Amino acid sequence: MQRIVVALGFSMLLLLSSCGTDSSSESIPPPPPKEKVSVPKFERDSALAYVARQVEFGPRVPNTEGHRQTKAWLVEQLERFGAKVIAQDFEAKAYTGEVLQSTNIIAQFNPGAQKRILLAAHWDTRPFADSPISEERRDEPILGADDGGSGVGVLLEVARQLQANPIEMGVDIVLFDAEDFGESGGETPDTYALGSQYWSRNPHVTGAQKPKYGILLDMVGAKGARFPKEYFSMQYAPQIMNKVWALAQNMGYGNYFVNQQGGAITDDHYYVNTIARIPMIDIINRAQGTQTGFGEHWHTHNDDLDIIDKRTLRAVGQVVLAVVYREANGEF
Repeated sequence: MQRIVVALGFSMLLLLSSCGTDSSSESIPPPPPKEKVSVPKFERDSALAYVARQVEFGPRVPNTEGHRQTKAWLVEQLERFGAKVIAQDFEAKAYTGEVLQSTNIIAQFNPGAQKRILLAAHWDTRPFADSPISEERRDEPILGADDGGSGVGVLLEVARQLQANPIEMGVDIVLFDAEDFGESGGETPDTYALGSQYWSRNPHVTGAQKPKYGILLDMVGAKGARFPKEYFSMQYAPQIMNKVWALAQNMGYGNYFVNQQGGAITDDHYYVNTIARIPMIDIINRAQGTQTGFGEHWHTHNDDLDIIDKRTLRAVGQVVLAVVYREANGEF
């Protein structure tokens, strides 16, 4: 009997010893938390220099030398900032019947990341100065320092900061082409935003890499700019719009990002929302008390570098950087 008890005890010890060395029961330590990256300072002088460089090329109308030179410069800059750059060439038929040789310029940061957000602007300029409040040189193309140049200038500085202050989240910067070759007063607004219509039907990322949401910048550099909550942005992406505006106001930019409803603008974001099905908001300057609802320089030859205020560029750029880095840190 004693031998049986001893044998049973020895067996239990073996069993306990065996359980103690079972690797399946060992606890796996959690992965270390990701290091958060502070929101960098947006350099307004740098953004202003990028706007000025675009203006030096002259009007950036498709099928012109200025357009071709600007395209090469934009691709070079974005590659220099460490992005994977895709030149999405396409032909767009304008309402005039002219075939526009166009290119959407796409810069990917962390192209393999699944979590992504989208930042966009248009880089082409208006082929004629057809504002109803100006008769000056109506058949000549405009420089588009604000309408086109300002949004691109802000996003180039954002790209520079992404290289200097890297994050793990994916960021896609898309510069849409052929946005401003539309018919004023036409029966359909679809003659505008040809580049975003093309991209929305042919996005460079799909499936799990589809951006979570997007922010479009259009006319974000003028003195005294005012950004109300654009109608389609509130229809398709109200949560993003309200969060961005609340963040901007908390950062002290409430004089730019006003808590007022804006009218509906058929801008690039409309097609990203309705065709690509990516919620996107539009940060766009809407003036009060003008005939057009935009600044008095809109679609005129006054849209030159003199209209640009680097404080406006800083306000918009700092808010965009705050969104990007807070999203990457899981804080937005």
